[in-house]
Amino acid sequence: MAAAQLTTDHLTERHRATLDQALEAIRTRAYWSPHPEHPKAYGEDGSLSAADGLAAHRAVLGGRFELEQPGTDGWVGGEVSPYGPELGVEYPHADPDVLLPAMRAGLGAWRDAGPETRALVCLEILARISGRTHEFAHAVMHTSGQAFMMAFQAGGPHAQDRGLEAVAYAYAEQVRVPGSADWSKPQGKRDPLALRKTFTPVGRGVALLIGCNTFPTWNGYPGLFASLATGNAVLVKPHPRAVLPLALTVRAAREVLTEAGFDPNLVALAAERPGEGIAKTLAVRPEIRIIDYTGSTAFGDWLEANARQAQVYTEKAGVNTVVIDSTDDYRGMLGNLAFSLSLYSGQMCTTPQNLLIPRDGVDTDAGPRSYDEVVADLATAVGKLLGDDDRANALLGALVNPDVRGRLEAAGGLGEVALASREVAHPDFPDAAVRTPVIVKLDGARKVWESGEDEVPFLSECFGPVSFAVAVDSTADALDLLRRTVREKGAMTVGAYTTSAETERAVEEVCLEESAQLSLNLTGGVYVNQTAAFSDFHGSGGNPAANAALCDGAFVANRFRMVEVRRQA
Repeated sequence: MAAAQLTTDHLTERHRATLDQALEAIRTRAYWSPHPEHPKAYGEDGSLSAADGLAAHRAVLGGRFELEQPGTDGWVGGEVSPYGPELGVEYPHADPDVLLPAMRAGLGAWRDAGPETRALVCLEILARISGRTHEFAHAVMHTSGQAFMMAFQAGGPHAQDRGLEAVAYAYAEQVRVPGSADWSKPQGKRDPLALRKTFTPVGRGVALLIGCNTFPTWNGYPGLFASLATGNAVLVKPHPRAVLPLALTVRAAREVLTEAGFDPNLVALAAERPGEGIAKTLAVRPEIRIIDYTGSTAFGDWLEANARQAQVYTEKAGVNTVVIDSTDDYRGMLGNLAFSLSLYSGQMCTTPQNLLIPRDGVDTDAGPRSYDEVVADLATAVGKLLGDDDRANALLGALVNPDVRGRLEAAGGLGEVALASREVAHPDFPDAAVRTPVIVKLDGARKVWESGEDEVPFLSECFGPVSFAVAVDSTADALDLLRRTVREKGAMTVGAYTTSAETERAVEEVCLEESAQLSLNLTGGVYVNQTAAFSDFHGSGGNPAANAALCDGAFVANRFRMVEVRRQA
């Protein structure tokens, strides 16, 4: 292997201060980010400008994506942008019988490097990715369907923040135990018993990252960097419709590992042939000791039940709910909810689905509003927000796949439509499927939702731009329904609007008991479906929507084990 170009001193000089700031941020939970959110912040100090990022993206299209991985036995591709164009990129297809042993070969040196060096190497990878944020933005946009600005921010700096957050947690957990200790036990008149002990954090082995279609980097980076920073190799298996962002990530990681003197095969790509389904095959291989997955509940449940040799972290489906009891800022509430329902066409695991509204109405600063009036006013707010096609395209993006479109088109048959979805023409991509949200009114009387979920649409996730305005008999019934949906179906987010301290405490109690993240009375520029790295927890790991939180100590601590060696002093 070539001599390291990135020495420990170089890495320390570049990134130790950033690591320290990240450690402080997760301790204080204050706002902090080293990754600029504005596109104009890039273009200097080696980072790609907007024009250079677009050129870099276009240069990748229609060609082979070389990675020089062991075991390459062919080339696969087929990604089509939700905006219409075919990407035409071909990726190496690997024989796992060759690739997995090659990935394990570098684990010893990676283990011996220690927690600090591993963390600094990970920060260098993130810095390389950050410098190419404009290129990554186009890759995320044309695989997920996110509008460009969202792809830039969520797929770029916000994803990088989550990766750095995972590195900080990983480092903190590994150095919680000292690297060595002298141990002495008094023996009275005899000489004391004396031992020299060393403690080494050892990764479990090879981690498998199973990527998702909608947020390939944002959802992928926490697991990838948590595993890498704790001494594991990482095999990245992207969603077949969203390979490019994670392939770019793998390339950056392999380049940095090589320059730092480590085996590049510590990070590798597992692209699949159409219909191959390699995630299920890889997941049960004995070499795979960690799995990170974001996607459907069905496959997440299968992984948890069948990948017994691995530590499995899953984010699955949930039924996100907002309880509307009362508000002292009716206009602000409507605007906040309208934006939350519209952002990325509701294709976020945190988007509200069920809006629980007492059928007798709610008290507001604008006077009492009946259930019908609240729903109509919300429909009007969404309509105004998305009335201009340019703004609608910037907020909605494109529907990520035909399944989302099918659910949207079928939603009108589930109840009374309060807001119909409309088609929005995209000026640059005429083949893009851009649709505004639909809001459907449903009866949420207790006798309805206790009758069985097969007949109750709002008791299951309807992923996409579909929301249900559910009329409940009272706020108390709303809280009971909230409790049932979180307990049985899970929720990544819960929201509530109330001017009553008693109701606020009651909502909070439900969320504490059912382990659901709660946002209260959001009326400004913070939305229930957005979380900030280093401060907010994404998911809790305590309800069926996810068995882990991004990020906390539990998300990283079981990716390594502490191995002790005792020597006679």
